[in-house]
Amino acid sequence: MKKRHLYIPILFFATLATGVLLGGLLNFPLDKPLISKNSSKNKLNKLIDFIDNEYVDKVNTDSIVGLTVNTILAKLDPHSVYVPPSEQTSVAESMKGDFVGIGVNFYMYNDTVAVIKPLENGPSAKAGIRAGDRILYADNYKLFGRKLPTDSLFSKLKGEQGSAIELIVFRKSDNKKLKIKLRRDVVPIKSVDAALMVNANTGYIKINRFAETTAQEFRLALQKLKKMGAVSMLIDVRENGGGYMEIAAEIADEFLKDKQLIVFLKNKKGRIDKTFATEKGTFETGKVAVLIDENSASASEILAGAIQDNDRGIIVGRRSFGKGLVQREMNFDDGSAVRLTIARYYTPTGRSIQKPYVKGDEKAYFDEFGKRFDNGELYEKDSIKIADTLKFKTPKGSVVYGGGGIVPDVFVPLEGKHGEESIVYVMQQSGIVGHFVFEQLDKNRGALKGLTFDQFLSKMAKTDLYFNNFQKYLTENGVVLNLAQNKSLVKRYLTAEFARQLFEEQKYYEIVLKEDPMVQAALHAQ
Repeated sequence: MKKRHLYIPILFFATLATGVLLGGLLNFPLDKPLISKNSSKNKLNKLIDFIDNEYVDKVNTDSIVGLTVNTILAKLDPHSVYVPPSEQTSVAESMKGDFVGIGVNFYMYNDTVAVIKPLENGPSAKAGIRAGDRILYADNYKLFGRKLPTDSLFSKLKGEQGSAIELIVFRKSDNKKLKIKLRRDVVPIKSVDAALMVNANTGYIKINRFAETTAQEFRLALQKLKKMGAVSMLIDVRENGGGYMEIAAEIADEFLKDKQLIVFLKNKKGRIDKTFATEKGTFETGKVAVLIDENSASASEILAGAIQDNDRGIIVGRRSFGKGLVQREMNFDDGSAVRLTIARYYTPTGRSIQKPYVKGDEKAYFDEFGKRFDNGELYEKDSIKIADTLKFKTPKGSVVYGGGGIVPDVFVPLEGKHGEESIVYVMQQSGIVGHFVFEQLDKNRGALKGLTFDQFLSKMAKTDLYFNNFQKYLTENGVVLNLAQNKSLVKRYLTAEFARQLFEEQKYYEIVLKEDPMVQAALHAQ
């Protein structure tokens, strides 16, 4: 069997895995560069012009500028970064909360655009595109067999709202090509993945990032769950790398009473800007738990810190990432941008949760999962290194710590047998599960077709077919991993992914959350 490149599934025109680089962005970019008369600062401009005009060979001076900017920013901190135009567009769309496109979830399968699922009520779904379809041509431009880079592929499919596009699609189930015309439209990029009841009185909301639309999405989810009888709430920000600081503050405001401090910023001049809760909170009395892990960063930590420091609820999970720096964005005419750290933020008790870093060593800074795994922190709370000198107290006298992330009130170890941490990564983060499930369905969509959700669950529980096939799939793709010791975990995530592709996103979470250790710990603690 030919080995495949296992791309993470993405929505057209939106890169969602922007991670901790987004962090605690302030929601107002600087559109114009600041002008300086400093002669040393003007040397760079003179040198670039000199090379552009006089150098013996032709040189792409834009690439030189990019290298220079990256070199300068590397001397500052890990979160001051240069974002090239190709990345800035997709990041901006992700943080805006929508994009203009055809609206499908896909991945490149054998050098062909394979539709995992058209987005509900999106242009493709309305035009009749189905899961499993291959998009071969866009306005006569060949998309298959060319190993097109992502930005080139997107450029052929995105466009102005209302603009027409003609697709040639191969439908494997009918063994024929179809010509499908549709009009591009605005497609939302959800930042609230799920909102459901985990028991009779407890609601659950999963937030994947803090974008422009997140607060509104969250309020609608909260209102829905309250109507369903929720008097306790679980807020899940695991794997949430951050986003806009103001949005995190808006969400915290829903749970805090008027004039309670949410967060404050301090810049190099000593200026302090405080953000307080208002009287508009709609869930100020019910029980609250925030679920965090080692990849919950910045804006996620602002929310968790506000809940913890105000004695409003409990924090459940593992120590968060530890990002207490805030960036402001400066845009350039070529579409690129620089995100510069302009302040530190502090939780209501006055603690900074920024973890230590060595300037210029970004790899060690971002690659901390291995360290935490090696020192046992992901499995034992006692292995968390806490500085006694960074001890703070909440209004009710609870001790909290600064200096490297939010330490949970209730610790929950990494799921899976100790020594098999890669199981968790494969099942939750790598994207390989989604690809495997797509390919299994693609081989025989009739095997699970027409089943109700309950019938589907019953059938999946009784068979080991997909578990065994997945073990073979990993081996054939060069992943050396024995799944036997974690069979129940693997089957749970496989079943959930089948449910997501066959039914809807919400069904994925209904399956996963029933045995989720953090959810169970939070319910027990409340």
